[in-house]
Amino acid sequence: MNGKLSWKSKLSFGMGAFGKDMVYAIVSTFLMKYLTDVRLVDPAFVGVLFMAARIWDAFNDPFMGMVVDNTRSKWGKFRPWILIGTILNAGVLILLYLDVDLPATQYAIYVAIMYVLWGMTYTIMDIPYWSMVPALTDNENERSQVSAIPRFFASMAWLVVGSGGLYIVKYAGNGDQILGFSRFSIGVALIFIVTILLTVFNTKERVVATVGTGEKTTVKQMIKVLVKNDQVIVIMLIALLFNVGYQLANSFALYYFEYVCGVKENLFAAYTGVAGFAQMGALALFPVISQKINKKVIFATASLLPVIGFALLLLVGYVAPTSILLVGLCSVIVNIGIGFMLVLITVILSEVVDYGEYKLHTRNESILFSTQTFVVKFAGAFSGLISGVGLKAIGFEANQVQGAGTVAGMRIIMIVIPAILSLLCLVVYKKGYKLNDEFYHHVLAVLRGEKKEEIETK
Repeated sequence: MNGKLSWKSKLSFGMGAFGKDMVYAIVSTFLMKYLTDVRLVDPAFVGVLFMAARIWDAFNDPFMGMVVDNTRSKWGKFRPWILIGTILNAGVLILLYLDVDLPATQYAIYVAIMYVLWGMTYTIMDIPYWSMVPALTDNENERSQVSAIPRFFASMAWLVVGSGGLYIVKYAGNGDQILGFSRFSIGVALIFIVTILLTVFNTKERVVATVGTGEKTTVKQMIKVLVKNDQVIVIMLIALLFNVGYQLANSFALYYFEYVCGVKENLFAAYTGVAGFAQMGALALFPVISQKINKKVIFATASLLPVIGFALLLLVGYVAPTSILLVGLCSVIVNIGIGFMLVLITVILSEVVDYGEYKLHTRNESILFSTQTFVVKFAGAFSGLISGVGLKAIGFEANQVQGAGTVAGMRIIMIVIPAILSLLCLVVYKKGYKLNDEFYHHVLAVLRGEKKEEIETK
């Protein structure tokens, strides 16, 4: 068993998530609204672009995982790619929001290219970052902390961008939204680089494969790792359902509060601000709760709380749509569940890595964790398509008062669909996931025995 990690290592790893999720948040939360309402790009085009780019990017993820798993350097196999991807992605982010003066068609082509490049460069950094989690420690309690801390910082990043983003844009651009977003993106890019440098210089991998450490991973082996590990499809389906609902609600919130509730900045800032605090609270409590409460119970709680919260938000939208207090309360309920689910998915995927080594005798963190980024991208594709094409289908017109049918459609997109998807996560978990308690402890015992034997034979 590996010893405990220092708090310096844990916090440095977590700080990387703060920077990278600020980048993801400024794109996920604001880019569609920026393109449709500020740049006046056709929403259907944006929706199709988001889906096509994410699908293209998603299929690249397992191959990036293979590249990382095949990397050998004095810095390990993760940190070089984390640093390279960060620098590239920070530059593309600035170009994505750059104040360029182009005709409508040329601008649409420009932003499409930048968006595709943004996703690809984010992959270069994101896959090795999360792949480091099972490589940092194999201690269950430590792994719960290592999984929760970056999620905590990530939620903090979403809090800053979500609750303060519109105000930052307004101040930075002095009323000019295009200039404001451009300057905001530059600030986020700089923070991204600084926080990732802390991760790169203050963490290192400590858990390595018990067998096959000198072997290169081939495409054939990559496919075997993904197909033969029967728990991969279970966690991928859970992560897909969760992320489609989560990203859909996040990306659609600006439209919902402006066009359904009639208030944009105050309600959106309250909803996202409270969401950040609720998620951080859940993430901070998770390591303690996970030692006292069965994982099945925590998972059920994480799945059902968003269902309850969204149901209440739907009701509030009819009886008191402008109430900051009630909207904030709904956000707390939804996002406590989301906070638990964020860390649960990381913990479960780390367990799937261990199970893969137990079953296939090869440890492929990056290939298996690439499934997480693959699913997040795929979820982004579907949520972007639902948002963009959905807006077109329900008759949305930018900067206009919406009709009753459009408002009803917005409620379905923002509330009903995410609630159903959250409930389906619990169904898949109960029917498909088997790495609970006794069996998982058996897996760890076998792996630790192999490690001890390997050391003794050297």
